[in-house]
Amino acid sequence: MKLNPASMYRIAVVLVLSSIVRPALAQEKHAFTVLQAVDYAKKNSVQVKNLLLDVQLQTETNRQVTANAYPQLSGRVGATYNPNIAVQSFPDFISLATYGVLQKKGVVDGAGNPITVPDDIGLIQAQFGTKWLANAGLDLSQILFDGQVFVGLQARSTSMEWARKNVEVTEELIKANVYKVYYQLVASRTQISLLDANIDRLQKLQHDTHEMYKNGFAEKLDVDKVDVQIANLQTEKKRVENQIANGNLGLKLLMGMPMKDELMLTDTLSDAQIKGGVLEASNYNYSDRKEMQYAELGRKLNQYNIKRYNLSQLPTVSLSGSVSKNAQRNEFNFFNKGDWYTFSNINLNISVPIFKGFYTRSKIAEAKLNLQKTENQIENLKLSIDNEVETARINFNTAMEAMNYQRQNMTLAESVYDQTKKKYESGLGSNTEITAAQTDLKAAQTNYINALYDAIVAKVDYMKAIGKL
Repeated sequence: MKLNPASMYRIAVVLVLSSIVRPALAQEKHAFTVLQAVDYAKKNSVQVKNLLLDVQLQTETNRQVTANAYPQLSGRVGATYNPNIAVQSFPDFISLATYGVLQKKGVVDGAGNPITVPDDIGLIQAQFGTKWLANAGLDLSQILFDGQVFVGLQARSTSMEWARKNVEVTEELIKANVYKVYYQLVASRTQISLLDANIDRLQKLQHDTHEMYKNGFAEKLDVDKVDVQIANLQTEKKRVENQIANGNLGLKLLMGMPMKDELMLTDTLSDAQIKGGVLEASNYNYSDRKEMQYAELGRKLNQYNIKRYNLSQLPTVSLSGSVSKNAQRNEFNFFNKGDWYTFSNINLNISVPIFKGFYTRSKIAEAKLNLQKTENQIENLKLSIDNEVETARINFNTAMEAMNYQRQNMTLAESVYDQTKKKYESGLGSNTEITAAQTDLKAAQTNYINALYDAIVAKVDYMKAIGKL
């Protein structure tokens, strides 16, 4: 079969597009520890990205403040056309001068009388200027003293720290959430392992019970009960696997990871790991909290604001100068030969604020009130930190006690199940006893998994509360 040129062209286009689209849709695989997951979230979270843009915006704002302290240079060029040159009236100084000369020479009129200046010699009209005017020049100005500009320059570094600290506060919150979700998924993975172990136990029990039934030592009801228990555990495993899949998607969303990418969690979880590092971090300072550092920078900025308005009451001093050239023509021929006249000036400008309708006083009072609000918020934040630390410490201690107890209880339940199974296989126990032992074991395992996750959350909350996460 022959392909016509149009068909070959369409095939070529499809191949080219496929080569472009396939890499874009490629699935990436990520195997992360919890610290790597946190680093990924910091780099890819939309919240953090926007706050980093705020840092860049603050950088540009600082540049604008700095620009006010630099010399300001501007150029100008212009041309003016006067279709009708203005006419001006003024005393007839020519006639006046003529009469003066005649009087001085003693000239007399026809009647022999001396010449005298009339009381009203009248006005004459004349046009001054040309049809075309052109000018070009440079203007330069420099602030010598402006209190508000100087305070703005002093506040630049604090403004940048304030913007960066806002990023750190959000990163801390994201870090805590990533820790919780990550270890929740790890704990769920432990739950899957326990369910698999239970299924293995019951499948072995199923085999043994079936053999006993074939030999007449068990009833068909006993076999059915074991089958029901296995089906329940398999259903439970599917439910937990579905929770893990949904939790994995939630973790990707929190980290800013594409949903099509594959995420594997490489960390494991143990009781010792949960207990580790808590005693070493038992002491805390308010300054360890990112929120407190952020609030302190806010207070510093409010203090700069008060200083800015106070200094706005002082005179401002600036130096300015200009140099220009102008030309006058009756025709538009400025680019031809002709005279251009230069003039220049240098000015010292002092502006003294005298009265603004109490505006400045109001702004100072407003800034002081905002500072007071910030100080109240800082004091309230200290109370909140104290409350968070104490609550988190109590919750952590309670969670650790519960986890230790539930682990012991799970170990005991496993032992009870093994002993009950041996009794059942020896013909000394009933199916009811082994069913009850299996139910107790599953309940103990579920309680342990819940206690394990509660301990994880309690530790994350405690470490965050003391600023050591």
